[in-house]
Amino acid sequence: MYKSLIIDDENPVRIAIRALGHWHALGIEEPHQASNGKEGLSCCRELHPDIVFVDMQMPIMSGREFLEKAKEEFPNTKFIVVSGYDYFEYAQAAIKNGAMDYLLKPVVEEELNKALERAVNLLNIEHHVESDHTDSETENDISPGNVIEIIKEYIDQNYCQDIRISMFSDKYFFSKEYLSKLYKKKYGYGIYEYALKLRMERAKELLRQPELQILEISDRLGYSNNNYFSKAFKNYYNLSPTEYREHL
Repeated sequence: MYKSLIIDDENPVRIAIRALGHWHALGIEEPHQASNGKEGLSCCRELHPDIVFVDMQMPIMSGREFLEKAKEEFPNTKFIVVSGYDYFEYAQAAIKNGAMDYLLKPVVEEELNKALERAVNLLNIEHHVESDHTDSETENDISPGNVIEIIKEYIDQNYCQDIRISMFSDKYFFSKEYLSKLYKKKYGYGIYEYALKLRMERAKELLRQPELQILEISDRLGYSNNNYFSKAFKNYYNLSPTEYREHL
């Protein structure tokens, strides 16, 4: 089934979209939710949704800013804008930044599900015809400094995935020890240390959302089981996830 995400700072709008969508009939899981573009971008990196609904006007990070970043990281995701403003510049910005549809609030059930159907049809076509592509980059010509920047960018976007230094040492023909040394010298953290830092900081953000179960947070951050996540969190903060929530 396809994954979906709703990004809107208005809870009633998120509830309406969730209630009106024919999710299971269209082969889509129940949607996850985020209240602003920054939170939505983190959710995209953790959940890798196939379909994303996004409002244009939100605090912290607007829909326009979100789309500008997300279209580069998630080129295959289908973005549907849901806005309370029928402004030409909003629609133009949405289309320019990769949105496939633009719906107006209040959300109409028929229009919502037509947009979902279009998104699912596109995803089905792309999945049917997709083929493996080889990376055209010439790994032998890339400098160690560039590799370090590539590693950091990869971790920033995939901190909830299983990250191994060998992924980069094998691809760019530098030893793991050499890359680890350069990374720590430039950024002040070891490669795994930096990935753990991002995971733990994100864990604290998710634990502040009481509707999320600790098991779900553990899964979103890439831990194989809840006990491993709880142990890692306690080692990092000297508090278990449950204790941290009790202290909030």
